[in-house]
Amino acid sequence: MHRLDPGLRRDDKQTMQQFQTDIVIVGAGPVGLFAIFEAGMLKMRAHVVDSLDIIGGQCAALYPEKPIYDIPGHPSLLAVELIEKLKEQAAPFKPVYHLGQKVMKIEKDSGFRIQDSGSKEFSSLNPESRILNPEWCIETSKGISIHCHAILIAAGCGAFGPNRPPLEGVEQYEGKSIFYLVSKREDFRGKKVAIAGGGDSAVDWAISLSELTEKLYMIHRRPKFRCAPESESKLKALADAGKIEMVVPYQLARLEGQGGKLSSVVVATLEGQERKLDADILLPFFGLAMELGPIAEWGLNLLQNHITVNPATMQTSVPGIFAIGDIASYEGKLKLILSGFSEAAMAMHAAYKLVHPNEALHFEYSTTSGVPKA
Repeated sequence: MHRLDPGLRRDDKQTMQQFQTDIVIVGAGPVGLFAIFEAGMLKMRAHVVDSLDIIGGQCAALYPEKPIYDIPGHPSLLAVELIEKLKEQAAPFKPVYHLGQKVMKIEKDSGFRIQDSGSKEFSSLNPESRILNPEWCIETSKGISIHCHAILIAAGCGAFGPNRPPLEGVEQYEGKSIFYLVSKREDFRGKKVAIAGGGDSAVDWAISLSELTEKLYMIHRRPKFRCAPESESKLKALADAGKIEMVVPYQLARLEGQGGKLSSVVVATLEGQERKLDADILLPFFGLAMELGPIAEWGLNLLQNHITVNPATMQTSVPGIFAIGDIASYEGKLKLILSGFSEAAMAMHAAYKLVHPNEALHFEYSTTSGVPKA
């Protein structure tokens, strides 16, 4: 048994909303969404838990309008478009989403047994009079209890939040003049924007927003950027064309404004030489603070905040618990969305044996089987 939250007492179960399903997927990012489809193709139902209030993980929360270039068959695809396509692909299997909550406790199921009468909603996925004997029970931070045969962790790098700049009074500007992500490019049209950072996100958004802003400053502490060489070339070309003003080598020093409305950003060199930038928006891109959260207490083998898995099955050190996507670790791992899609297929085929222990899996291509109708 793995207990995670002392705030959830055993007798709390009496008031919990309870569900039963085949697979619980922790994480509603692109890889988790594709796992719903793969599970459905193998006649397995899924419930999905995510700490965010929206479906799509980092793609939806951090860069919905950022193009993705390495999805097969799509030379360029916005992150939000990819999420919509994956939701559409998963929809026939009627997944149940539990959003805005974390999995706080996971334990071996103790004698839980449900008679499934074969509801119309899942009639093609679960034969009538099917007896479910779940192996696991998970409880969420909102008091929901889900009994299942297997658990799939597709939580990216766990819970995440922005690394905030250490500036006095930054809180009063957040959400008004300071933003850590770009949801809609149009929100910045005609604005005087200062972007701070030297990684891919900072450079990519500088290139993208330079088409819309009245003025765009690029603040970085050194001339060299930590981004793709092609992106750095584009950045320098835009600077040469006068569309981006390079503020290098400078760092954020302080903010000036009133009532949450920014009037200027003061930057300084390492020697203390200051410069005031006329800006009404600041976008600090200093990366994300990642933490596993409750997952770290589940008794799984971890390697540098990642979960080690068997790459043939994506099963963790605990039988019946699988991990895919960025959170999974194995030799030769590539942190790509397309790699996560492959891992989802392998994990669901391995989980099939737990959900349907007495049924042989007859492999079929989707061109032969089609998509089962729920």
